[in-house]
Amino acid sequence: MYFTDRGIEELEDRRGEEDVSLAWLAAQLRTFVDLHPEFEVPVDRLAVWLARLDDQDDD
Repeated sequence: MYFTDRGIEELEDRRGEEDVSLAWLAAQLRTFVDLHPEFEVPVDRLAVWLARLDDQDDD
């Protein structure tokens, strides 16, 4: 188990039953980066990865 799994598990436990839009998620990610600019690159990489999940060109 990765250390980050603890945060993912907490997110699932606390908010796993909620329905959220991707627009809401994008707004939360922007707010997080505004508060923690040192995480801009990893948050951007996560957003790009999520946006491209269905791309057929991935090797």
